[in-house]
Amino acid sequence: MNEWWKKSVVYQIYPRSFKDSNGDGFGDLQGIIEKLDYLKELGIDVIWISPVFDSPQDDNGYDIRDYRKIYYKYGTNQDMDDLIACAHEKGIKVVLDLVVNHTSDEHEWFMESFRSKDNPYSDYYFWKDGKSDGSEPNNWGSNFCGSAWEYAEQRGQYYLHFYTRKQPDLNWENPKVRQEVYDIMEYWFAKGVDGWRMDVIASISKYTDFPDYPEEPGKKYYTGNMHSNGPRLHEYLQEMNREVLSKHDCIAVGEAPGSTAEMARLFSDPKRKELNMIFTFEHMNIDRVPGSVNRKWALRPFDLTELKKVMSEWQKQLYGCGWNALYFENHDQPRIISRWGNDTTYREECAKAFATVLHGMQGTPYIYQGEEIGMTNVHYQLEEYDDVEVHNAYRELVQTQKSICKEDFLKAVWNKSRDNARVPMQWDDSENAGFTTGTPWFKVSDRYKEINVKKALANKNSVFYYYQKLIQLRHTQEILTEGDYTLLLPDDKELFVYERKWQQKKWLIVANMSEQENRMDQLRPFIDGAKKMIISNYHRDTLPHILKPYEAFIVEMEA
Repeated sequence: MNEWWKKSVVYQIYPRSFKDSNGDGFGDLQGIIEKLDYLKELGIDVIWISPVFDSPQDDNGYDIRDYRKIYYKYGTNQDMDDLIACAHEKGIKVVLDLVVNHTSDEHEWFMESFRSKDNPYSDYYFWKDGKSDGSEPNNWGSNFCGSAWEYAEQRGQYYLHFYTRKQPDLNWENPKVRQEVYDIMEYWFAKGVDGWRMDVIASISKYTDFPDYPEEPGKKYYTGNMHSNGPRLHEYLQEMNREVLSKHDCIAVGEAPGSTAEMARLFSDPKRKELNMIFTFEHMNIDRVPGSVNRKWALRPFDLTELKKVMSEWQKQLYGCGWNALYFENHDQPRIISRWGNDTTYREECAKAFATVLHGMQGTPYIYQGEEIGMTNVHYQLEEYDDVEVHNAYRELVQTQKSICKEDFLKAVWNKSRDNARVPMQWDDSENAGFTTGTPWFKVSDRYKEINVKKALANKNSVFYYYQKLIQLRHTQEILTEGDYTLLLPDDKELFVYERKWQQKKWLIVANMSEQENRMDQLRPFIDGAKKMIISNYHRDTLPHILKPYEAFIVEMEA
């Protein structure tokens, strides 16, 4: 099987927010079909579609009720067949979201499991008796705040849920559960899908002695190392590869919270026969106060040196023995230019600079819908947010624990909320940004008249065409796929500079990640012998004397 995913660029679609085809305010599969020509023009190779399976939508589809049925608001199973066929006609592969750490509590497996301790589905999930005082079996917390355990009167036991109480965790210790998952995967492979993005796959193996986390002052429930990378994880993934993945010419990428670059080699080293790559969270957590009771809502300033250190470690650790999944944005992350950059004065330059840094590295780049036009975060009032994570955190941290004030929490939401990425896609400057002719399920950004696809396509210097060129480089330049990586100026707080080398070719990637002009003095030792400019977000043909704010370029050097 060829490794086609190494030269591919993936475009993530959050379907409810991408394009509504029927005016009900909710994006759908026919809306994706309508926009395949747009994606073809961008140049991407693969679309990854966030979950579209039947669901009560407690967590926007990451709570699945039926893995073989499309959620009615997205369309029908025939619509999915049509989407796969249309995408393939245009040379675009289709990746679906495999959410099998947990199901919905409305899935037939759980409804049966819930009934009694002696039915065939009883141990499809984790059920435990409470402690002697009737409290939860241990102090594990949900990633969405509160306990990871919910009491069920009917069974007289608690069930485990790492996310909302309506998302009970599957018991992968049970071989029947694993076979159910493999059957689901084969069902969709038979329909023509080209691979899977595996939601929180690093959490499927649990520490089944269920020990407590060490207690800390002011905390009742804990999330940490026992929430991922459990003792049988790699055994399960190798079995999945053997039973399913190895039989298909597909891509398999895992979401692996809690994993380091060294751990990533276990997942993605081809010799181990597991996955092709995993998503890291390390680089996305550098603005988070470690160990804070307020979790992701406890912010610290962006530190470019820390970002360089983490991303460079992943480049080095996986070179020759694994593969990187490159991203700054997805459905769980805010817009990068609002979070760590400048989304006003230098919005387009900033968007291009972050893209240059990412797409110059080794790995498979992932573009999240709207990233290619420089979409930004939104500033809504708390009651306007949809995300269950926001509302759970507000109740626990602001109202109950009072560990963060409402003002600081709201600022953190503006910066970090997942809903920043979930506002409807901005297609044009008409009402509702061209996303729907009805009432959108979620409020459209108030910047859609300024930032939209129609405007981007009309401007040859737009963020869109810059991404298009970066994608073309990925397809044609072997140095991006095969070259080694060397970080330069690791301690510089404003410049992200690195080299790529392959055979007789050397490229220098430079980005000024600040609003200040920067002299080129510190770059002098590295830029002697510059041959030609490969790409520049200030449209330069030769090296500048002064780096403008958020200026970025790739230049070919004498090898």
